[in-house]
Amino acid sequence: MVSNGLDILLRDTDSLRKRKIALIANQTSVTCDLTYSWQELQRRGVTLKRIFSPEHGLFSTEQDQVAVTEEPLVGTEVISLYGSNPDSLVPDSRLLPDIDLVIFDIQDIGSRYYTYSNTLALFMETLNGKDIEIMVLDRPNPLGGEAVEGPMPDKTYRSFVGILPVPPRHGMTAGELALLYRDTMNLDVNLRVIGMEGWNRSMLFPETGLSWIVPSPNMPSWEAALTYPGTCLFEGLNVSEGRGTTTPFLHVGAPFVEPDVLASELSQLDLDGILFRPTYFKPSFSKYRGEIAGAVFLHVTDPRSFRPFATGIAVTAALQSLYPETFRFLHDVYEFNDRYPAYDLLCGSGRLRTMIVNGTPFTELGKSWAYDETSFSAFKQDYHLYR
Repeated sequence: MVSNGLDILLRDTDSLRKRKIALIANQTSVTCDLTYSWQELQRRGVTLKRIFSPEHGLFSTEQDQVAVTEEPLVGTEVISLYGSNPDSLVPDSRLLPDIDLVIFDIQDIGSRYYTYSNTLALFMETLNGKDIEIMVLDRPNPLGGEAVEGPMPDKTYRSFVGILPVPPRHGMTAGELALLYRDTMNLDVNLRVIGMEGWNRSMLFPETGLSWIVPSPNMPSWEAALTYPGTCLFEGLNVSEGRGTTTPFLHVGAPFVEPDVLASELSQLDLDGILFRPTYFKPSFSKYRGEIAGAVFLHVTDPRSFRPFATGIAVTAALQSLYPETFRFLHDVYEFNDRYPAYDLLCGSGRLRTMIVNGTPFTELGKSWAYDETSFSAFKQDYHLYR
C-alpha cells in the first residue's frame, strides 16, 4: 500500500512541536487508518494555530461556487479560503504573522480545473518573499502520473480553474505541481515536499490500496474523477454534468438530448476505452432541476487508454452538430470571472469553442492540442519525484 506524505511526516513530529503551524486541509487529509491530520498532529503534541479550508469547506458540506460561511467545530480555528469574492481565495495577511509553517495536505484528482491545487498555488503567491515555510504532504494523482491531455492555458485566461500553467490533465502530484509553480512563477518561497512511499507513475488510484475519501460533494468515486477532465467542461454548457444525481460527471444530458441519437453519433468516433449508454436522469438540484434529461452514461472500459478530455470535446462537438438551435455555451459568472465563457476558462482559451462552433471535425480538434501534450510531457519530467 502507498504511504502518503502525512504518514511519512508523522513518523517523527518532534521538530513540529516548536513550530507555529497552519494547516490547509479538508476531509481527505487522513492517515492510512483514516484519522484526520489535525487530530493526529494534536495527539502528538503539535499545536495548530489555525486550519484553512478550500472550496466546499473542511468537510465538503457546500456545493460548487457556494461561499463557505460556516465550518464545524474541530477544536481549532477554521478559516475558509472560498468566500463570496476573489479576495477570499487568499488568506488575510493578518492571519500570517503568528505562523512560521504552512502544511498543505489535500487529495487532488489530477485535473487543472479542480480548485484545490489552485488554492495551493495562490497560497504560495501569498507567501512569496515571506519567512514562512510551506510544506506539501504529497498524495497520489488518482489518474496516474503518465498521461497528459489537452492544451496549455493562455495566460490571459487565468482564473480559479486556471492558475497553474498545465494542461487539463497534467499527470502530476500536488507536490510536483508546487515545485513547478515555484519555478515558473519565480516565487521566493521556502517550499518542502514530503514525498510518498510506494507510488509510481503508472499507478491508478485503485492500485494504491488507499481508501477513496470523497474530496468534494460531486466527486463520489474514483470513476467520477477519471471522467472529470472531460465532463467538467459541461459546467460551461447548457447541458447537465450530472450534478443533482448520484453519479455526477459520469453522465451528461439535457431535456433536448435524444439519448439514442447522441450515443450512436459518439459510438461512430470509436474513442478508446469508452462506451456510451443512452439513458435519462432527473437532477434534484443544479441544471434542469426536477426535469427529465436525455443523456449518455460514460462507461470506461479501459482506464489506461481512455482519454477523458478528448471525450469531453467529442461530446461537445456532437451536441453542437446535432442540436445547433438549442445547444449553447454559457457566459455567466463562473468562479468569480465574467470576462470569458466558462468553457473557454476550462479549455484555457477560446480556440476550441470557436473550432467546435465552426464545425471542425473531431480529428482536427484533437490535433490542435497535440503539440502542447508532447511539449508539456517532456517539460514536466524535470519535476518528477517518482519513477
